[in-house]
Amino acid sequence: MPAHPTALALDLLATPASVPEVRRHLHAHRYEVRLCATELLTNVLDHLGDGTPVSVRVHATADGTTRVEVTDPDPRALPVLLHASLTDECGRGLTLVGALALRWGVEQGVRGKTVWCELAAEGSP
Repeated sequence: MPAHPTALALDLLATPASVPEVRRHLHAHRYEVRLCATELLTNVLDHLGDGTPVSVRVHATADGTTRVEVTDPDPRALPVLLHASLTDECGRGLTLVGALALRWGVEQGVRGKTVWCELAAEGSP
């Protein structure tokens, strides 16, 4: 079984330039991990605005899954799973995350929220 890529913890501002930056930092991780991390970051950018401070964390869990977490300072703006039509230009981010992840959710706190997802270990069905 291949070694799990190193854990990642980044504090940055959600900007259009931060999306490819996070993708570069996750180069050792598989495509699904990079896609979920950048989709969750893009949701912050789209719904809270350019320049929102975020924390992006990716790490292995005790049960072998890969957990992706994006934390932002707004505990009230909760993500919503939309049902985009074929012609909609947006609204598919969480649908993609939900399709790739074993599970996803939101943890609310007083000073913000964390949107997270867990992906199966590499090579798992």
